[in-house]
Amino acid sequence: MFYPLIRKALFTLPPETAHNFTISILRLAHHPLLNYVIKALLACPQGTEKTVMGIRFKNAIGLAAGVDKDGEAIAGFAALGFGFIEVGTVTPLAQDGNAKPRQFRLVEAEGIINRNGFNNKGIDHLIENVKKARFNGVLGINIGKNKITPLEKGKDDYIFCLNKAYNYADYITVNISSPNTPDLRQLQYGDALDDLLQSIKARQLVLSQQYNKYVPIVVKIAPDLSEQELVQMADTLRRHKMDGVIATNTTITRDNIKGLKYSQEMGGLSGKPLQHKSTDIIRRLHQELQGELPIIGSGGINSVQNAQEKMAAGASLLQLYSGLVYHGPKLVKDLVNAIR
Repeated sequence: MFYPLIRKALFTLPPETAHNFTISILRLAHHPLLNYVIKALLACPQGTEKTVMGIRFKNAIGLAAGVDKDGEAIAGFAALGFGFIEVGTVTPLAQDGNAKPRQFRLVEAEGIINRNGFNNKGIDHLIENVKKARFNGVLGINIGKNKITPLEKGKDDYIFCLNKAYNYADYITVNISSPNTPDLRQLQYGDALDDLLQSIKARQLVLSQQYNKYVPIVVKIAPDLSEQELVQMADTLRRHKMDGVIATNTTITRDNIKGLKYSQEMGGLSGKPLQHKSTDIIRRLHQELQGELPIIGSGGINSVQNAQEKMAAGASLLQLYSGLVYHGPKLVKDLVNAIR
């Protein structure tokens, strides 16, 4: 594979510039001929089919939200061999996100810190891209709230996006765990969480009748929940009959990267430093849920070995982000071949 050389070139660019350049290249794969060429060059395996949440996935390896926020390169990422693609996080209104620079590579640790702040072009733009994507695989749409929306009105943003996305998604992710939107993580607790999930499930019922199809809804949680908070989260997800949970989002802890350049930057840390923390969350969550809800594992997957550890801990599916940045398409191929 040529990715080590490609990575060397990309890493001469600022992280966000390199990211946007990659998206622009993969966007070209919407052309059927180029899509075929990419698949032929990479020789991506089909993988082992798996049914989760009533959805048939061609394999268990997915692209995490945050990579293709606006659904601009769905076909390109699908050509890399992913069994499912999750786009977003998307909000009702377009927003620029936080001030730049807002992405930082911690190369020695294979980590990334970002404080993007849900930068995206809005739900309507995303849906138009989804319609044009020529994608017949499993698509997840990750939804959030606008920064300008007061927290007490946050559920209105989620319901707005749910209404827009429902007919175009195979599943929908409710992101209440990003550390980069002020106070967003407060929606993970107590009455605020109950109110949000109750409203979302009520709307899901209406939409399932309107469109004559059931679209599962999963919740993406933080890796920074305490033991008690995690137990309460599991109980809440079960009580509201959510369809699944993604464990985990990025972390605000810096225990594994002390002293490294950029380690003091504000934002969420992803990649290898999150690897064991996210696996521990998956294992504990699995103990609490007892198989009642499937877990999608995410956080620091950079090899077959630690992917298998997450599956053994209780994950049904896996998602990549930072591992793709550091290891490229070969990691996808290796995981698709190995994970059953």
